[in-house]
Amino acid sequence: MNTLKRTSPLALPIENFIRLRQLCGRDYRSQGRLLGCFDRFLVQEGIKNTCITRQIIERYQSALSHLTPRDQANRICVVRQLCQYLTRNDPYTFIPEPMKTIWGYRARKPYIFSCSEIRRLMEQALELPPAGSLQPHMYHTLLGLLYTTGIRISEALGLNLKSFDVSKQCLYIAQGKFRKARWVALSDSASKKLQHYIDQRLNRTPNAPEDPLFLSKRDRRLYYSVAYQTFRSLLGQCDIAYHKSTGPCLHDLRHTFAMHRLLAWYQDGLNINARLPMLATYMGHVNIRSTQVYLQPTAELLEQVSNRFHDHYLRTIASKGGHS
Repeated sequence: MNTLKRTSPLALPIENFIRLRQLCGRDYRSQGRLLGCFDRFLVQEGIKNTCITRQIIERYQSALSHLTPRDQANRICVVRQLCQYLTRNDPYTFIPEPMKTIWGYRARKPYIFSCSEIRRLMEQALELPPAGSLQPHMYHTLLGLLYTTGIRISEALGLNLKSFDVSKQCLYIAQGKFRKARWVALSDSASKKLQHYIDQRLNRTPNAPEDPLFLSKRDRRLYYSVAYQTFRSLLGQCDIAYHKSTGPCLHDLRHTFAMHRLLAWYQDGLNINARLPMLATYMGHVNIRSTQVYLQPTAELLEQVSNRFHDHYLRTIASKGGHS
């Protein structure tokens, strides 16, 4: 349960709403934090009314104007869910409209790493201090896993030792996005690399099957903030430019995986449309639309698309010429 103390007139209904969502099998921790922001807003504005009105929502939207459109939409979304819940007991509760314009917005263009940059990052990871410790091998394995599988960084950090099935060469993602579990197949080389790391990892405690796959220096589960700071350090050592607002970030390795997979399919002359649903399933997406967000028009990809179109055009012309 969220430990943040809520003090607005709606504190108890908010708590009850979050409990209800969690009883339905949803995690709802991040949404609970966003509702905590709404609770603080009500307190700061001195709102005593337990009924959410249009005026309250409009004032809240104005208070969110400094955030990105995506963040604004996320906060209004959870407040809208709360309002729908409150109408059960108070039909006068105002329900805000969802911010539909968010889907056309991209806060940041993902950074697509080249193969040489990926190699440099992984090689540099093996040089991380302290020498002789698990840390260099851990970051080398973590980066390789993110790039070769395209799993989310949160999914990688949530892996346990028992998540890897060496006989099937698969990873079990128990807590994916929206709490969806799935199996992720690994290549022979990725399986061998992961098994090599696990052999070293088992020399450290805790090492029970349910213990974390990736450990911090204090032998606890590796946190995102620590992994991110190490990743930023590696970027600098590899002369890969970093900017606070544009990255690159760890999630860009997932984008890179999707782009490199698509590029390889083009180079092999395969049917892209037939394979996109497979890519969507592998990446843990509900539909292709979510996967398309990861597919950016890089120079290499555009060249492959152009070459395929050119070849198709020449075959069409030759075919027509043969029938004339």
